[in-house]
Amino acid sequence: MSEQLSSPRITASHLDSYQGRLVTLVGKVTQLRGDQATLDADGIVTVTLNRDAHLTNGHAVQVIGKVNPDLSIKVLSSRDLGPNVGTCSPCRGLTPFADGGLWAREADFGLCAAVVEATHRHKEIFVSS
Repeated sequence: MSEQLSSPRITASHLDSYQGRLVTLVGKVTQLRGDQATLDADGIVTVTLNRDAHLTNGHAVQVIGKVNPDLSIKVLSSRDLGPNVGTCSPCRGLTPFADGGLWAREADFGLCAAVVEATHRHKEIFVSS
């Protein structure tokens, strides 16, 4: 039987509960310095990038990585989600999909945080044992 790897979604406030574990985090790149980046993920998180990471300051990013004892994250994979971050399109007066599907392309940090909270509040639905 193969072992299934899990990477629960978290925000900065959950880091201390996931030391040494694989996690998924969505945030906004606020600073890039060498092989490190600072993300705002409902709080500040420092990530150590791998060679494949190509992040852009001001863009949203999803990272999957391991939480270090100092609560930084060693990135195993990352995905640049683009510069259109903040609130969802309908919240700015656009109708769903009227512009070719902006809902699917834009990162809504409030929605990301709500998903994290829902997965932690209702683990019986989201976590397989």
